[in-house]
Amino acid sequence: MVAGETSGDLLAGLMLDGLKTRWPDMSSAGIGGPQMGRRGFEAWWPSDKLAVRGYVEVLRHYREIVGIRRQLRDRLLQDKPDVFIGVDAPDFNLDLEADLKAAGIPCVHFVAPSVWAWRPERVEKIRRSTDHVLCIFPFEPELLARHGISASYVGHPLANMIPLQPDRADARAALGLPADAEVLAVLPGSRASEVQYLARRFFDACKLLRAERPGMRFVVPAIPALRERIAQVAAQAGMAESIQIVEGRSHQVLAACDATLIASGTATLEAALFKRPMVIAYNMHWLSWRLMAPKRLQPWVGLPNILCREFVVPELLQDQATPRAMADAVLAWLASPGKIAALTERFTALHHELLRDTPTLCADALQKVLENR
Repeated sequence: MVAGETSGDLLAGLMLDGLKTRWPDMSSAGIGGPQMGRRGFEAWWPSDKLAVRGYVEVLRHYREIVGIRRQLRDRLLQDKPDVFIGVDAPDFNLDLEADLKAAGIPCVHFVAPSVWAWRPERVEKIRRSTDHVLCIFPFEPELLARHGISASYVGHPLANMIPLQPDRADARAALGLPADAEVLAVLPGSRASEVQYLARRFFDACKLLRAERPGMRFVVPAIPALRERIAQVAAQAGMAESIQIVEGRSHQVLAACDATLIASGTATLEAALFKRPMVIAYNMHWLSWRLMAPKRLQPWVGLPNILCREFVVPELLQDQATPRAMADAVLAWLASPGKIAALTERFTALHHELLRDTPTLCADALQKVLENR
């Protein structure tokens, strides 16, 4: 298995639950993170080695990433596994899967590359590289079937992890937050490049919000590797005393908050499943943005908007992601309880749509692939 970054590690960990139940003596190894490790996965490289986004950022790490892929490919071709599972990270995994499939190793890709949103030219590569795709959104299998790609909908694992009715009071008590305080969850990303381009903007927005809402509390869930860097940026923004940084615990923070200022990515879906109003923002190296922007096929970038097929939450991208614009968008939510209630209803319906027994469905699909070898 290969899982890139935090979200891939989470998805793979849940998938391993289903596989270990079906095949108790199964062994798994490759590239993974702590969630996979807790399920007995042997990580030859940590998943954060692949946690790079954007053309310019990838170029900086290109030699190391290509070297890891070459070493992994050679190792798997020499000692062939029964199946290879690439979890997300399509730029890394699809090329690797193509080589392994050509050598007779069954390849499954978990999380369909978003050809419906970005880079439709990937369709041919998916067909060439995979035996089966496990989809986390219900519309994807039909779309892939049109291109001759075998796929199945397994639900979104996060929908099983997050309660339909989150307990805000319990989460606040666990985080030491006052029950009656106004709480903003601040999530500037789980990659170093995201923190580089987003954290200062986010904290400057928080500074504006603090001036207008002195009682507001700001909580940042940070992965351990980025905690110190996030603390440094908060200090540079003059917010060191006002921002509470907690290690991990992003779900607890989202359950506790009234609203969230959040980087585009999987975390936005988590916020939607927690039924929280959000302001999605993103900024990257200007050249990466210029190269990626023309490849967009839809008007939305945030997953909640893509799944709802409309702008149910605001998106502030690149030059639009100014501290003032972000602060104003947060304030607009807090001043609109009726809109928050309507959003909660919409996100609850989305939660039901994504709720499936994902570990078991993954094991069912994998068993069919193995039977058809």
